[in-house]
Amino acid sequence: MSPRPRETSDAQILAATARVLQRRSPVDLTLADVAKEAGVVPATIIQRFGTKRALLLANCKAWTADVTGQFARARAKYSLPLKTLIELLVDSSAFAATPESMANFLAYLQTDLTDPEFHAVLLQQFAATRDEIKKLLDDAVSAHELKPCDTVQLARLVQQVNGGAMLDWAVYRKGPLATWIRRSLQALLAPYRSATRRKARSPVQHA
Repeated sequence: MSPRPRETSDAQILAATARVLQRRSPVDLTLADVAKEAGVVPATIIQRFGTKRALLLANCKAWTADVTGQFARARAKYSLPLKTLIELLVDSSAFAATPESMANFLAYLQTDLTDPEFHAVLLQQFAATRDEIKKLLDDAVSAHELKPCDTVQLARLVQQVNGGAMLDWAVYRKGPLATWIRRSLQALLAPYRSATRRKARSPVQHA
């Protein structure tokens, strides 16, 4: 007889963890919070993951493992390389859509930067994201959305501008985060756009 399937998967628990991280700081977060969000008892969390640290590390690893999948899903949804790039980064910022959730994200980032095991996963995540950004930029060049350029350096700038826009928004708090990210990335990419694409994007001038 095959074992009884789990009613709540590890992936569902990690998704619940990600939601709770937006509302709770590292100090305030408890396994009971995650259990309530996931619809399980705390003992289930302990049985599956052990400690709070282990749960947070598993969440970080799951996010990192899905970087390629996130880009693949965005490609299928948006088709054009530059639209895919911008909208993916906008969608990926949803976890920090309020100043409070951004503050919590920065608090968890301290652990990511100071704990060697977390940092190794974070570094892998950043590198994988930059590689995928470069692929989209290469595709944009091939599609004549962008002029031929150094896509390695441009991918680095895209990643930096995206992070900077998020922090900038959290300080100024004017309008939605998505608007700040789109505006910042569009400003960065504007000089690299091909002349034909810029002309196509320009509004028709009437006398």
